[in-house]
Amino acid sequence: MSMSISGISSNAYNSYDASLTKRVTDDPAGSVIAQEQLAQINGYNQGSRNGETGQDLIATADGALSGISDSLQRMRELSIQASSSAIYSDDDRKIIQKEIDQLKEHITDIAKNTQFNTKNLLDGSLADLHLALNPQGGGLSIHTTNATLEALGIADYDVTGKFDISKLDDAIAKVSDARASLGAQSSALSYSIGVSNLSSENLTSSYSNLSDVDIQDYVSNKKKDEVMKQYQYFVFNQQVQEKENMISRMLGM
Repeated sequence: MSMSISGISSNAYNSYDASLTKRVTDDPAGSVIAQEQLAQINGYNQGSRNGETGQDLIATADGALSGISDSLQRMRELSIQASSSAIYSDDDRKIIQKEIDQLKEHITDIAKNTQFNTKNLLDGSLADLHLALNPQGGGLSIHTTNATLEALGIADYDVTGKFDISKLDDAIAKVSDARASLGAQSSALSYSIGVSNLSSENLTSSYSNLSDVDIQDYVSNKKKDEVMKQYQYFVFNQQVQEKENMISRMLGM
């Protein structure tokens, strides 16, 4: 069981600091290597965090595309309904078109307002985003898609006249392809995050061997004795106090 003793004298800490200084002086090359490794560790750790942020962005875009896909599927159902001219009249198709128009407005709202950190993700305004995933700044570029009605080819889709259901099929396929691409990008980020975490862990172990200082290795035997004496004194006082309390309770009986 480890224990922290706040009563260590300033002399012990001075000895500890002197040992640190001596180590750097005795091994300047090791100190340089340690600092280089520390920079790499920080780079890998930040790269891992960047990757996780990228996955959050992808999840936001994919969730929005899922909503668009649902709307497109409903539009297709309504289109098949409207194409049954033997059952539905022109007035019926106008009513069906009203629901389709509402679904189109829903798609427009999602495409224009889906954001991540104030960046619009699905309205076509977002260029590819570079994510730095390693200490050298290299990484991957994330791209989303343009999911506006115009980009999907259904801005003028209307079942009250002649219409082509294949336009909806094309739009559904485009959204599905975009979601598949996002999934592949998220998987790539997962791999990169794993590599960064493993590299950071391995470098941290190496860095620890070069630069980490254990007070038990650097405080002199004399100072360690001083610490132990302080601890023993603390235990002794506790025992005395307990005996005094016991005697007081006995006398008060």
